[in-house]
Amino acid sequence: MVYIYKEVFYVNSYYNETMKFEPPKDNENEAKQILFTVYEALKEKDYNPINQMIGYILSGDPTYITSHKNARSLIKKLERDELIEELLRSYLENENKKK
Repeated sequence: MVYIYKEVFYVNSYYNETMKFEPPKDNENEAKQILFTVYEALKEKDYNPINQMIGYILSGDPTYITSHKNARSLIKKLERDELIEELLRSYLENENKKK
């Protein structure tokens, strides 16, 4: 089986073997900053930021994101899977701290 992530091909010849996914780490802080900037821009324009960002992540349609504070251009700098990765990482790290 062949997987493609960021123009890199991964081949798994054993279908029962667990694949290890390691995305690039260089965008970690950038993704976090973009998410916060977009959140604030949506909030300032009286949108529900969570609903709007979910709409964008699920559909890929940038019109869910306001152009206020250049938020639409910023969010398009990252792939949607990078946004999901940052959201999941942040959520799990915060939940783990509560234990």
